[in-house]
Amino acid sequence: MTEQAEKDGAQTPVATHELAEEDSEGASKGLQDRIAQLEQDIFSRDSAMAALKDSLAGAVGKYRQAVLAAAPGIPEELVNGDTVDGIDASLARARGIVAKIRQDLDAEVIARSVPAGAPPRASGDTSALSAGEKIAHALARQTA
Repeated sequence: MTEQAEKDGAQTPVATHELAEEDSEGASKGLQDRIAQLEQDIFSRDSAMAALKDSLAGAVGKYRQAVLAAAPGIPEELVNGDTVDGIDASLARARGIVAKIRQDLDAEVIARSVPAGAPPRASGDTSALSAGEKIAHALARQTA
């Protein structure tokens, strides 16, 4: 190029290459800064999420205890879950199991029950018998 072209603001190939390197270094630095900022955002969100998970686990544990306190006939081992919906579902299953066991036990108790006391002695209805038949019936009972 001529001196006139340099005066007009035209750049030499070396100068253009140096400007391109400066632009790429600036862009690279900007990208590195952006990546560092995004990594920091991810870390802070991960920390917040871990805190929320801990808080949720505590709330679910307290909910489970409240459910067990409200249903004293339900065994504690049958009610479990990591969420409120999971605890509600296991509580429904536990209530079904307990109801089935109670029904089976009640049926067994009824089947094995023995009436209290001796059965009533029925001598039969003698109101339709004549006086002689009544005497014969009474004598037959004494000899037996």
